[in-house]
Amino acid sequence: MKKTIILILFLIGLGTLIFKLDDITDKFAQVLRKEPTVIISKVNSHYKNNGFDFVKESIDYIPYSRQDLKDIFYSSLNSGYETFTFYCPPEYLECLNDVHSFSSDNSLLTHINNFVSPFNNFDNIKVVYDETGEVTIKVSKLYSPDEINIINKKIDKIIASEITSDMELEDKILTIHDYIINHTKYDENRLNGIIKYKSNIAYGPLIENYGICGGYADAIALFLNRWNVPNFKIASESHVWNAVYINDTWLHLDLTWDDPVSEDRSIDTLLHKFYLIDTLTLESYEITDHDFNKTIYRELAN
Repeated sequence: MKKTIILILFLIGLGTLIFKLDDITDKFAQVLRKEPTVIISKVNSHYKNNGFDFVKESIDYIPYSRQDLKDIFYSSLNSGYETFTFYCPPEYLECLNDVHSFSSDNSLLTHINNFVSPFNNFDNIKVVYDETGEVTIKVSKLYSPDEINIINKKIDKIIASEITSDMELEDKILTIHDYIINHTKYDENRLNGIIKYKSNIAYGPLIENYGICGGYADAIALFLNRWNVPNFKIASESHVWNAVYINDTWLHLDLTWDDPVSEDRSIDTLLHKFYLIDTLTLESYEITDHDFNKTIYRELAN
């Protein structure tokens, strides 16, 4: 009887072992391969929950293609990570070559940066990788914590003084468009290499009252983000402006060109020529500054 019980228990154990064999062998294989684990931290408060055509949120941060790499770079920036490590799988044979290509293509990284909140934008990005397939993205942020704090307080003050609860979304955007232009001068000195203001970021227009295209675009983007309006920045070879999704349509918004520098520098000009217009209208002006890559900014392609 005792032998029978032992035999039954043995058979049950053997059956369990066979049933779990796949799981056991998978775990054993992982140990042998020393499969790394990607640590995904919590996103910061500037994270944007938007999906775009050019870049999308990475599902598992494991790349199998160049598109997956683009999505990983975008997702790590959008999440606000200052350091992020992922790993090339052995199946993706060209992974490290593509990582090298990405890390040396500043234009591509800048375009990816434009789909991220200004407060998560990088000033400098460094990519470190080795033959094991480990890749680390190191980000130096464009905005310091102090600058973000000061700008947010200014945005709170502007909204409190300029925006009312009965305003429609378009009225809010128009009000802030006009406010920024009326309180900002184009920083001509910066074009001559004289840097007196932080005019390339939102701090310039909102705090110092001087801006260039990057500053104008960041400033309005921060208000759009407050109102959860899908938006991103568009960059040509010589200019930056905004794309805004409103009334189920993607439209252009360019505060810089709505704040032209007149011959008489004492005159402040406010236009609405580039206020929420479609691509056909933008292209009808035939301005080379607005020649943008439609394979990147696909939402605005006709």
